Amino acid sequence: MTLIKSISGIRGTIGGVPSENLTPLDAVKFAAAYGSWLRGYRKKDKLKVVIGRDARLSGPMIQQLVSATLTGLGIDIIDLGLSTTPTVELAVPMEGADGGIILTASHNPKQWNALKLLNERGEFLDAEQGKAILEIAEAANFEFAPVDQLGEVVTNDAYLDIHVDEVLNLELVDAGKIRAKKLKAVVDGVNSSGGIAIPKLLRALGVEVVELYCDPTGHFPHNPEPLKEHLGDICNMVIEEKADLGIVVDPDVDRLAFITEKGEMFGEEYTLVACADYVLGKTPGNTVSNLSSTRALKDVTLKHGGSYTSAAVGEVNVVAAMKETGAVIGGEGNGGIIYPESHYGRDALVGTALFLMLLCEKGLSVSELKNTYPQYFMGKKKIELTPGLDVDSLLADMASRYRNEEISTVDGVKIDFPKGWVHMRKSNTEPIIRVYTEAPSLEEAEDLADRFVSEIREMASR
Repeated sequence: MTLIKSISGIRGTIGGVPSENLTPLDAVKFAAAYGSWLRGYRKKDKLKVVIGRDARLSGPMIQQLVSATLTGLGIDIIDLGLSTTPTVELAVPMEGADGGIILTASHNPKQWNALKLLNERGEFLDAEQGKAILEIAEAANFEFAPVDQLGEVVTNDAYLDIHVDEVLNLELVDAGKIRAKKLKAVVDGVNSSGGIAIPKLLRALGVEVVELYCDPTGHFPHNPEPLKEHLGDICNMVIEEKADLGIVVDPDVDRLAFITEKGEMFGEEYTLVACADYVLGKTPGNTVSNLSSTRALKDVTLKHGGSYTSAAVGEVNVVAAMKETGAVIGGEGNGGIIYPESHYGRDALVGTALFLMLLCEKGLSVSELKNTYPQYFMGKKKIELTPGLDVDSLLADMASRYRNEEISTVDGVKIDFPKGWVHMRKSNTEPIIRVYTEAPSLEEAEDLADRFVSEIREMASR
């Protein structure tokens, strides 16, 4: 069992021993640290925080603990209940709130949960802010409010509908065009809040919906990370239903993957590529993705006359680079779409609407659309970390070994070869080293990944 404290929040497995797992004590301690930091950051007498959660089993318990802790600090709460990460991000500025907390462990299995922290703009905190909260938590430097100054909780369950309306009102989304296409889609909501939000959006766009795992029970029917090896059921159902496409989201609905009409993966890396192709065709400009994302985004951006920038892995890093470069769209190759015209956060609802608009404009099937893009293939491997392993030294040794190649150490180590690349980094959310590769064929990408996994293990065993 695990507890991971990082500048991006606190994430862990439910139950067990305090400070080793995400127990009620840890949830209270970290919520108190966030509230205490927020009080100093905002310098206001009365604060307001938006809280929402995905459908995982521990969500109601953790939400009650976090809400009670913040009200104990004198902070008012807007409780969205069952929600999505991008919905909470939208709600924070709409409510004029001082911050937000999303209770979700994203793609992690059901035994995990996490507190993801937002600022007054509904954006993730930066590294310096995250570090300050960790220091407050470590020192347990809290001062709670007297009885007459306790915070209040107000429930607002309208924000999924508000989120859908916000997507429909985007300038580049024409619901009439999508309705005229009379599309049929199978939706895998992994029994979380995406099973409510995505069908709600699709029906508003006139799309016929076939629901698969859309009951938000929190019992995930498969590994919730939207990768090919986990999505056999929806691939089969798309064919059985003669649907135009399949749509898959993770539990908190910030990652998005598509299935072609042939029951094949469109490729989560190509979610951003396709959405960027549509946006750049209407509003030319720059793009940003992280170091572990496909080269295809750069190719498409250059085709439209824009400039491409790569950022360190992590939404906050991508957002910072997007603001610096004035990017019109960006995100991460894991199916995360960030469209500033909506908000600076990964949003599967926005991505779904942009993708459907592209389909309508191109007049192509999903598989035909995929074939219009440069074809790269990725390999993704994980290496479990053993206690005491010095990951930083290991990656530094790897960079030294390949010093004659093009090397980036902005985030872990990325090595660019003429026909591909490998990116190795310690995960911020799991006790693993991630090894991502890309090459002109799947076999080459997998071979490259296997080669570097072997090299890392060999170096670690010395």
